[in-house]
Amino acid sequence: MPAFNEDISALAESNQFFRKEILTNEQSQIVLMSVEPGDDIGEETHEVDQVLFFVSGEGEAILNGDQRSKIGANSLVVVPAGTLHNFVNTGQKPLKLFTVYAPPEEEPGTLHRDKAEAEAAEAAKEG
Repeated sequence: MPAFNEDISALAESNQFFRKEILTNEQSQIVLMSVEPGDDIGEETHEVDQVLFFVSGEGEAILNGDQRSKIGANSLVVVPAGTLHNFVNTGQKPLKLFTVYAPPEEEPGTLHRDKAEAEAAEAAKEG
């Protein structure tokens, strides 16, 4: 398993991709994300736990379809496995974050340049 000791906030802030996997170990995974103004991650449910840390930008967390709360720099949101969730960028700048999945959710090396590419990859995985 690779060790990791990096400035995660700087990595997240400089990330220009919608989704970029940067580390996968046996029990966990780190993925950077950048969500454009007015866009969202997309309503979804995972079979794994997810912890999201927001580095910059502003937005709204929506859990279980009706639990809404503001998010911004230094917000931490924990999404237990099976929880319906979405995160919406309500600001004027990209919403920058990193997420930890336990166990891993994405394939190692995953890179989606934008949300459309991420949705196409998800559709291909399901179909």
